[in-house]
Amino acid sequence: MRRSAVSRPNVYVTRKVPEQALEILRSVASVTVWDREDVPPPREVILRELAQAEGVFSLLTDRIDAEVMAAAPRLKVVSNFAVGYDNIDIPAATKRGIVVTHTPDVLTETVADFTVCLMLAAARRLVEADRYTRDGKWKTWEPLLLAGQDIHHATLGLIGLGRIGAAVARRAQGFGMRVLYYDVVRREDLERSLSIAYLSLDDVLRDSDVISVHVPLSEHTRHLMGRAQFALMKNTAVFVNTSRGPVVDQRALAEALASRRIFAAGIDVFEQEPVSPDDPLLKLDNAIVVPHIASASIPTRIRMATLAAENLVAVLQGKRPPNPVNPEVLAK
Repeated sequence: MRRSAVSRPNVYVTRKVPEQALEILRSVASVTVWDREDVPPPREVILRELAQAEGVFSLLTDRIDAEVMAAAPRLKVVSNFAVGYDNIDIPAATKRGIVVTHTPDVLTETVADFTVCLMLAAARRLVEADRYTRDGKWKTWEPLLLAGQDIHHATLGLIGLGRIGAAVARRAQGFGMRVLYYDVVRREDLERSLSIAYLSLDDVLRDSDVISVHVPLSEHTRHLMGRAQFALMKNTAVFVNTSRGPVVDQRALAEALASRRIFAAGIDVFEQEPVSPDDPLLKLDNAIVVPHIASASIPTRIRMATLAAENLVAVLQGKRPPNPVNPEVLAK
C-alpha cells in the first residue's frame, strides 16, 4: 500500500490505475492504492480501507453494497471505473446520500471497434486458424480449410441500441450489412439516420447472421439470451457479447456451440469473472474467449481513469460531477 502524507480527504483506489488519474486524485486528497494488479482487494480490505474514506475509486470487480457503505460513515462518492455499475447498490447509496458516478461515452467507439473485431474473428475462425498453423497442422492448401462465414452483406442483429449498439450499427454500414435491432425503447430517429429496422427480439434472432448484445445488466436482462433464444438462431449464426456476462446463460451458450446449433461466438464477458479454467466454453474451438478487454485500448483506458478521477474530485469539492448515476442525491 502507498499513502500520501498530506491530511486531506481520504480516497481509496481499488487497483493500480494510470498515473494520470492518480495525479488528479492526489491534487486534492490523501490517496491509498491497492498494490496488486492480478487480484482485486479482498472484501475485508475494502471494509477496512473505507472506514475512514470520503471517496472510493472502484472497479466492476468490487462489490460496493449496503454492508460496505454502513462500514464507511464518511463516504461521499463511489466513482466507478466503468460505464456499468451493477457492482454498486445504487438504492443503498442514494438512501445514504452517497453520489455514484461512472464513465460513459468515453469507451463507446473503442468497444464498438472490438465488437466488430470479435464478429470478424469468430466468423472467419481466426483464432482457430492461428492455433492450427502454430500446431504444425497446415500441410497444404485445401478448398474448405477453416472456411467460415462472410460478414459483408450479412444481416446484423443488435440486441440493445444504446451508445455502443448504435456505434456498431454505424460500422456495419461499411460492410454493407443489413441491420436489425431490438430494444425496450424504440429509436425511430436512429432507424432513419442509420437505415436500420426494428423487430421483435424473436424476429431479430431468427433473421440475423450475426447477433451482438449491447444491453445493461438488470433483473430484466439477466439470462436474456438462453436456450430458447439460441434455438431460434440460424445454425450459421455468429453470436457476440461485449455487454455483461450474466445477460447470457453461459451453459446454454456452450451447449449451442458444442452441438453446432450456432456457428461460433466471440465472448468478452462472463457470468463469473475471471472465468473458471474448467468452463465448457474454454474447450470449444468455435468460441473465442477474451478477458473483458473490449475497452482496453491505451488511450481509452487512460481517459476512463481520468474521467473517474474527475468525477470523484468534483464530488469532494462540492461540485456536480460530469457523470452521476444517482443525480437526485445532488439535489438534496
